[in-house]
Amino acid sequence: MVESSISQYHEDDRAQRLLNVFELEKGQINVSYVNSTKHVVAWHVHKIQTDYWACLKGSFKVGLASPVYDKDGNLERHEVKWEYLSDKNPKTLRIPPGVYHGYKALEPGSIMLYFLTEKYNPDDEIRAKVGDFGEEWEAENK
Repeated sequence: MVESSISQYHEDDRAQRLLNVFELEKGQINVSYVNSTKHVVAWHVHKIQTDYWACLKGSFKVGLASPVYDKDGNLERHEVKWEYLSDKNPKTLRIPPGVYHGYKALEPGSIMLYFLTEKYNPDDEIRAKVGDFGEEWEAENK
């Protein structure tokens, strides 16, 4: 029997999002359409969930802030690294729990597909503000 499910739609000044594109027992598949190259969608980290991101159209600058610990195991700082996702150089980015992440579209109309290993749970997410890790989001289009 053919069944249908209703996806959720969310829009703010940063992006338009289609959530739960396919009804899965575990996890979620979402799509974001980002028309502005001025907004940064960051930062958040998950305790349990792993994210998989792929660019379907356009390009994105992705920020990844990993914890750095001192010899006693205390959090010293977060080290920011950059990845670039593009439809011209397709790849999938795996973001494990414990790594803060965010993105900025480098081209108007960029589209990101992302698979989450868990259903959205606000208790699994910790947020930080843009600039908290001393990062610089400006970039050349890639």
